[in-house]
Amino acid sequence: MKTIAVVGASSQRRKFGNKCVRAYLAAGWQVFPVHPGETEIEGVPAYRRLADVPGELERISVYLPPAVTLELLGEIAGKGAREVWLNPGSADARVLDEARRRGVPAVPGCSIVDIGFSPSQFP
Repeated sequence: MKTIAVVGASSQRRKFGNKCVRAYLAAGWQVFPVHPGETEIEGVPAYRRLADVPGELERISVYLPPAVTLELLGEIAGKGAREVWLNPGSADARVLDEARRRGVPAVPGCSIVDIGFSPSQFP
């Protein structure tokens, strides 16, 4: 089973961090929501930090402001995921430059669209 950590996951269904959790669950992935203030999102246990997520990850999908994403790049790099999706609004030039410098396999774009869904399918 493919694995993904959603950093910036949310229990608020209108937020893209929640839509991502639902989209990947619908696509059959094992989803690890990451949010420091949540214990469960969409019936799935949530993790306070990315470093707390067990095992290896196929993908990390980020839904945070660029300044926060930049602060977490060390933790993201340490997780060693095959792809790190920096969703719209989560990265700027500094984030992309630092991700390259750290060897993070960053993909700017919508991770929901990449698996064949539209965020609008998850109201």
